[in-house]
Amino acid sequence: MFKFLKRKLKKFEDKLEDELQAELEKGIETVEPEKKVEGSVETQDIVRKPTGEGVKEELPKPKSEMRADRRAERLARKNKIKKEKRKREEQIDKQIEKSIETELQHTLQTRKSIEKTVKKGGKPSRGISEEKLDDLLWNLEIGLLESDVAYSVIESIKQDIKEEIKHVSFERSKVGAIIENILRNAISHVLKSGEMDFMDFIEKCEKPVVIMFVGVNGSGKTLSIAKIATLLKKQGMSSVMAAGDTFRAGAIEQLGIHADRVGVKLIKHGPGADPAAVAYDAIEHAKAKHKDVVLLDTAGRMQTNVNLMDEMAKIKRVAKPDLILFVGDALAGNDAVDQAKRFNEIVGIDGVILTKVDTDAKGGSALSVAYTIGKPLLFVGIGQKYEDQIPFDAQWMMDNIFEK
Repeated sequence: MFKFLKRKLKKFEDKLEDELQAELEKGIETVEPEKKVEGSVETQDIVRKPTGEGVKEELPKPKSEMRADRRAERLARKNKIKKEKRKREEQIDKQIEKSIETELQHTLQTRKSIEKTVKKGGKPSRGISEEKLDDLLWNLEIGLLESDVAYSVIESIKQDIKEEIKHVSFERSKVGAIIENILRNAISHVLKSGEMDFMDFIEKCEKPVVIMFVGVNGSGKTLSIAKIATLLKKQGMSSVMAAGDTFRAGAIEQLGIHADRVGVKLIKHGPGADPAAVAYDAIEHAKAKHKDVVLLDTAGRMQTNVNLMDEMAKIKRVAKPDLILFVGDALAGNDAVDQAKRFNEIVGIDGVILTKVDTDAKGGSALSVAYTIGKPLLFVGIGQKYEDQIPFDAQWMMDNIFEK
């Protein structure tokens, strides 16, 4: 697990230790002028889609025999469609703005966390020159990119390392331990992208709690739903599954098999049915039977398909979920990060489940997906059994990355 990432970090650690040991042996005390570390995040201008305001559409001229009420009905229908389209685009714009604001706040919180970690105002320590450090950080950046770590995460790690090295006093006998501690701090700041107690949230929410699962095909979404149902059952809570993936062949049957094995009720319609209608029926069933949680499956869809993403937004409007969880495949690397961003823009994500972490040799997605959208990584999948989904713990990942 995370073998590739481990090797890249270890390589950087060893090279940095060698350079520092060489400088300390020379007995040269290098006092570098303190440079301002810019913590600001530059955001590119977002080109927004037209909201539809001011756009006039020419209605087709009615035939002479068309009745007046028919013309009025068609006009009303066109105006309604235009209004709904404008409303959807405005909602997406607001969600994008919220996503950017969340990322900026997260970056600011990370910078404040670094300031608490390092000791300000201390005497600059004897150590590596800034030029040599930049060379080493460049090599680290390449290694992290090869490990599928997102660029914004790499920049955060690099700035953390530079900031801490300036304020740490090195001793020859402790250089290795100090460098490892610096790397641990840098990565821990990235992993602390938000914390959320899933079971505490479920217990405090008004019942039934509606959880909507989103993600692309093949990410392990259906199995993750079964794992959540298993967890809830162990905690003494009842649940019902909703087969909202009515498009993929075999999806309803697949969820049905999991429902039978776990021992929960499955609400389903036929293939090609309206997913929003399935969600509505599942919620009404949960209310009538006093179920605690509704687990709503949705069709796996590519984040670039506008029509399918609009359908996802429709399901959200009907179901009004209390929690929207993105299920991402750890093996997808940076593509999982891009998927999470897009789903967050369209429907808004409250948390992340990362699957197949046990088979991920690189580890970049586990390090990046929560940081880039500023939402908590709630669970990680470490196997195919229903019990093989554990609450994410930053210390658990740190121990796996830096294990001896």
